[in-house]
Amino acid sequence: MKNIKKINIIYILPAHKNASGGSKVIYQHSELINKFKIGNISSHILHLKKKKMDKIFLSLKKRIFNKSSKKYGWHGNEMKPVKSFTPSASWTKNKILIKKDMNFNPKTDFVILPEIWAHFANDFLIKKKIKYSIFVQGFYHMNSFYDHEKLFESYNKAEFIITTSEETYKCLEFIFPNKKNKIFKVNISFDHKKFKVPNRKKNLITFMPRKLSDHFHILSLFLFKKLPKKWKMESLSNLDEKQLFSKLVKSKIFLSFSYTEGFGMPPLEAAIAGNKVIGYTGGGGKEYWNKPIFEEIQSGDIKNFSERILNSVKNLPENWHRKTITHRKKLAKKYSEINEMKLIKKLVKKISSYY
Repeated sequence: MKNIKKINIIYILPAHKNASGGSKVIYQHSELINKFKIGNISSHILHLKKKKMDKIFLSLKKRIFNKSSKKYGWHGNEMKPVKSFTPSASWTKNKILIKKDMNFNPKTDFVILPEIWAHFANDFLIKKKIKYSIFVQGFYHMNSFYDHEKLFESYNKAEFIITTSEETYKCLEFIFPNKKNKIFKVNISFDHKKFKVPNRKKNLITFMPRKLSDHFHILSLFLFKKLPKKWKMESLSNLDEKQLFSKLVKSKIFLSFSYTEGFGMPPLEAAIAGNKVIGYTGGGGKEYWNKPIFEEIQSGDIKNFSERILNSVKNLPENWHRKTITHRKKLAKKYSEINEMKLIKKLVKKISSYY
């Protein structure tokens, strides 16, 4: 890593006021790269948003062709950098370095695109010979642009593909067998110290309806007359991080309504906070969905879902969260910042090798 030229690893993200889990992972990775201070390597975030007129035209297209199955993806030439955007302080620990333009230097810049914008490689990277990678956190979001030829070209010309879960890794191998040796898996981490689990928990069942709120409403009908009165159910929607963690450490059971997730962080956070997790893996959760902490329900099997909840309410041992502490410590260790940092260092070395 000695005597390397100055390299800038640039992550591209949408300028969203409320960051998704995937965006938060990218912010954290960018922070860690700058924290390492390896050689002359730095990392910036480039936030993009749709130009005003293009946004209006897209809205009109959607209205005019409302019944059409065609999907209108965003094109690179319709985007512009947001110079003044900074993420919420609750999303990051340290100051994020912001890139304020779309000018890239092929000799020093390495761009990392999110899977939702993989086709941008065709729009402004490949022709200018800018080295890039695609970060696929959720393979379910890969088809945000319905031009398959364009997408395949973007993936095939990428230096490599980054992912965070075993499920997504397997899917990428299937779709791009020629890139099998160029799929790089990084880690997601959780600060388990934020979960200060009390000695005694409440008879509380928490959940995040998220994309499957209709499933929860049906489930609540099944449980309406059967759930013991001393037990309460509470939604964890629209909470900041501090409020979310406060609820998770108090509850005994967490219901997972994960749907087509690349990884699925809420069930894992709930588990580390001392909850028994019952519900859907969402796909990506398969890699950590093990007993005795996790119970898998096939998506849509509401009757079985209800029965498993009632069985846990009836038979969950006192201080169950203390009796399963060894399993939770293993999860915390596997998804620790230390492991994440080791893989990020490998990623940085891999990128530096191209220069």
